[in-house]
Amino acid sequence: MKIALVQMSSQPDRAHNLAEAARLMREAMIGRPDLIVLPEHFDWLGGTVADKRRAADRVPGGEAYDLVQQFAKDNAVWVHAGSLMERRGQDHRVYNTTVVFNATGEQVGLYRKIHLFDITAPDGKTYSESAAVAPGRDLFIYELDGHRIGCAICYDLRFSRLFDRLAEEEVDIFVLPAAFTQQTGQAHWEVLCRARAIEFQAYFAACGQCGSYAMPDGELRRTFGHSMVCDPWGQIVARAENDVCVLVAEIDPARLPEVRRLIPMAEHRVLLADRQVRLSPGTKPRR
Repeated sequence: MKIALVQMSSQPDRAHNLAEAARLMREAMIGRPDLIVLPEHFDWLGGTVADKRRAADRVPGGEAYDLVQQFAKDNAVWVHAGSLMERRGQDHRVYNTTVVFNATGEQVGLYRKIHLFDITAPDGKTYSESAAVAPGRDLFIYELDGHRIGCAICYDLRFSRLFDRLAEEEVDIFVLPAAFTQQTGQAHWEVLCRARAIEFQAYFAACGQCGSYAMPDGELRRTFGHSMVCDPWGQIVARAENDVCVLVAEIDPARLPEVRRLIPMAEHRVLLADRQVRLSPGTKPRR
């Protein structure tokens, strides 16, 4: 199985972004992949909260949705459509949504980002995703060429319980579209991607935004790029730098049972939800 990760540098300009997505997906088809993955916010990145609300589109039937659906159908290829901003009826917030299309252009499902990026970075920049985005609730897994593929988006990467739950359903490949910041990416991107692959013995395909975009007040925000694919042993089998590109990686079906046989974690895993935690005398509960 061959995966092509499309690393973009999206801007607060839908026409530009969709043209770039189409161009890069055409470039990806040169390698005849089974699955093309787009990054988080491939359709729109940056802008104010109001800009994001205005830019949100219909799922199905929106401009970004229709572009990717038609590309999948015309090129007989599966597309994991990174994430786009999904309109939510009359609600003032939107969803950050992954949509997956099969090789006939049929929507096989979607995932709405659960963990929202509300942080203050080390450089003092504040990110308040929840001001514009509502959290999703459900997880999503689909199957392609006999592989079970689990969905997550960007900040979800830091929450191992999400991946643990997907792993309970015997996921073989995690796909993570992202727009990691330059600072957090330098510190945590590689180690977290490799850790998720190792601890859940699955391939990990992480497709990022790269470059920079300007906020309405002129502030420049940089994304980390460095899309990568890790095997179930945690080895990086393909990695990009911080520029617009298409990264292609092969998924070796023999690697999954090989690693799982060497270290049979599924057999050794103990369910801990019903285990009592004992505190030593003098240790006070924190809840």
